[in-house]
This record gives sequence, structure tokens and C-alpha cells, in this order.
Amino acid sequence: MPRKKSTIVKKGIAKKNIVNTNIKKRRQALQAVKGMRDILPVEMKMWDFIREVIDDTLTPFSYNRIETPILEKTELFERSTGEETDIVQKEMFSFKTKGGEYVTMRPEGTPGIVRAYVENGMSNLIQPVKLYYVGTMYRYEKPQAGRYRQFHQLNLEAIGNSHPVLDAEIIYLFHRILNKLGLGDIEVQINSIGCKECRKEYRSTLVDYFTPKKRQLCEDCKKRLKSNPFRILDCKKEKCINIASGVPPIVDYLCEECGIHFKRVLEYLDEAEIVYNLNTTLMRGLDYYTKTIFEIWPAGDKQSAQSALGGGGRYDNLVKMLGGKETTAVGGALGMERIIEKLKERGIEPKNKKSPDVLLIQLGELAKKKSLKIFENLIESGIYVREALHRDSIKSQLRYADKLGVKFSLILGQKEAQEDMILVRNMYDGVQELVRLDRIVDEIKKRIKSYSKK
Repeated sequence: MPRKKSTIVKKGIAKKNIVNTNIKKRRQALQAVKGMRDILPVEMKMWDFIREVIDDTLTPFSYNRIETPILEKTELFERSTGEETDIVQKEMFSFKTKGGEYVTMRPEGTPGIVRAYVENGMSNLIQPVKLYYVGTMYRYEKPQAGRYRQFHQLNLEAIGNSHPVLDAEIIYLFHRILNKLGLGDIEVQINSIGCKECRKEYRSTLVDYFTPKKRQLCEDCKKRLKSNPFRILDCKKEKCINIASGVPPIVDYLCEECGIHFKRVLEYLDEAEIVYNLNTTLMRGLDYYTKTIFEIWPAGDKQSAQSALGGGGRYDNLVKMLGGKETTAVGGALGMERIIEKLKERGIEPKNKKSPDVLLIQLGELAKKKSLKIFENLIESGIYVREALHRDSIKSQLRYADKLGVKFSLILGQKEAQEDMILVRNMYDGVQELVRLDRIVDEIKKRIKSYSKK
């Protein structure tokens, strides 16, 4: 009996300890999921700077912004990206919904865009349909500098035209965006992988080349030799890179049409004075590419392929693969986090935006109430104004005005509010003057104009 009693007591103690442990866990401060990160307001200046450059660069070339869902059917990526790719086999965040549907958080953007193109009848629009978007992607891979499990990409897509000028245009636009950001020191790596007919003979060449070296390949590439030998060329492991360096170049196996197409792409890049490197071992890690492929590397990096800022290529079979008509297309993506890492490395800061012209300062409850309508009138009149409604002290509000670098402070106290007056303070010389509220918009516009002429 005592032994049984002892056991019951121990169970009770153990249960109590488990409960206490669970309570402690619940009380601990929660952190972001591994590989996910917050983008804080102080960092948003850099993001906004990049977005402005993107919009300014793409608008003259008639690229229109589009948004697609983060969640797509898993089948979309299995059919397009390739069932044997690392993305599909190892990196996708996939799950089954309560309704029994298998869905995936998008690991890349192009399949979703093509799905939207087909589903929404964009083939009936004037071709090519030029689209761009900046959105979140998700891949389960080891987090490291500039690489996260949730990351952002700028994608460009030109769907519905086979002209080689579009291949060059995508590269040119990426090159221009990076130049305008201050990252002009980059290398464009380019290659052509031809069409299905070109690759038939080249596949046999790859098998013949790698088979005697099979034992030296990594375990993944040993499997790829049988299933898809092209993917050995995209392996990032050093021993496989060294082995692949001696492979015969695929450009020697291009059919006449693919050869002419690639030659014209290079001619357009020459005319645009974009320096490129013909990288005959370059291979993109997605199954849908045809003809032109490219990557953009930071110049001088020892492991440039692993730290590529972006890449892309032509995908002439993808639209038909996803249920549309036979439609040619080309596109590419830049990694936003990697761009930001490079900007930080090189000490490049976003340009300071123009300071507000006016700060509205208030003192007392009546002034706070009246400030909202005054603030609205100033905004509607196109005056660049800031508020400080949450502050009560005039000293703290004037310090805030100095920090913002405003030209004028509008000070509304209890007395001024009762008399429908407001005090205009020149922050440069400290001169103040009372102005009627019904004249304040015109008066401020006049003073701002006069101020800018000094």
C-alpha cells in the first residue's frame, strides 16, 4: 500500500511540473518563425527607395503591376517548376486544407502569373502582356545572410511574343534598376539552353560526359544523371562545379532557329552597351526554361552563383503546359533582400525625402479638436504637413518641428482656437505672426513660395 501511495504522489508531482512548464512556455516572449523576419519602419526607407526606382524604371516600358495569391494549388508548381527540382522536392511549404485541397505557399512567382494569364483570358489582350510585381515567396532552406524562408522578389514577365528583343529588354531593365540603385558593379552571365529538339542530342552528350565521373558526383547529382542530367550543371557543390567545368558547351548543339535567336539577343545587349559573360555551363534550376537564360552576379564575389542578385530566361512552353494556347514568354526576378544586403555592404543609403513644409502644433483640448479640420484643409490644399496631436508640451512639439526640418510651425492654443486665429512661426528666424484661420491656407502657400526663392 505505501508503495502504491508513493507512486500516486510521484504522478501528481510530475503532472504538476508539466503544467508549470507549459505555463512558463506560454509566458515566454514569442519570436518570429525561423527564417522569417520583420521589416521595421526604419528599414522601410530602403524598401521604399527600391520600389520608387522600380516603378520609375518600368513605367516607360509599359509594364503593368499585378498581384497573385500567395497560396496556389501544389500541382501548379509540380507541373511547371518540375517535380524533380530541389524547390518541389525539398523546399516547398505545402499542406492540405480543411477541404482536402493540397496547396503551397508560392516558392516562385512565374507559375502563378502564367496561371493568372490563362485563367483570366489575357491572351485576348494586345500581346505581349507585360507584367511586374514585388511579392513574398517561401522556401524551406537554410537561412543565411540575404536568404530567408520568407523573401521578396521583383518579377518581370513579357508573355505573348517570341522576339529576342524582349529577352534583352528584361536583362536591360534589371541592369538599369541596379545601376540606379548604385549597384552598377555587376556581371551578367548568359547562356542558351535551346529548345526540346536541341536538348535531345545534348542530353546524350551530358550522360556520356558524366557517367565515367559518376562516383565523384554528390548523391543528388548521381540521381540527376539518370533523371535529368541538365540539373547537374546547376549544382552548387564545389566538386560538381569543378567536374561540370569541362562539359562541352550547349551552344554548340543549338538548332539553327535557337542559334539565330541567341545571336540576336547578344547583339541587342551589345547595342545597349551591357557587358555580359557567355557562361556555357550556366543552367537555371527550373524545368520550364527554353532558349535564353541569364543570371546577374555581384562582380568579384568568389561564390557568385550562390549569391546571384537575380536571374531568369525564356519559357516558351509554360503557358501551354498550364492549360493555355501555345504562347511564347520571357521573364526574370531580382531578390530584394540580396539587393538590400549589397546596398548595406557598400554603404549606400536611400536619398532623403523632402522635409515637410509645416507642422501643426496644438495646446489644449479645444485646439486638438479644431486641429483635425485644419489639418484636413492643409492636406487637401496640397501643403506638405505633419501633425503632433499625441503630444501636449509645446517644447516637445517644437523639438519635433526642428527634427523634421519644417519651414513653418502653426501653433494653435486655447485662446487662438476660441478666436479663430493661429500663430505662424518661421522656424528659420523665429518670427511669429497671428493669422485668421480662414486665411491660413492661402497665407502658408504664399510663405512657402516666398521661402523657396531665398
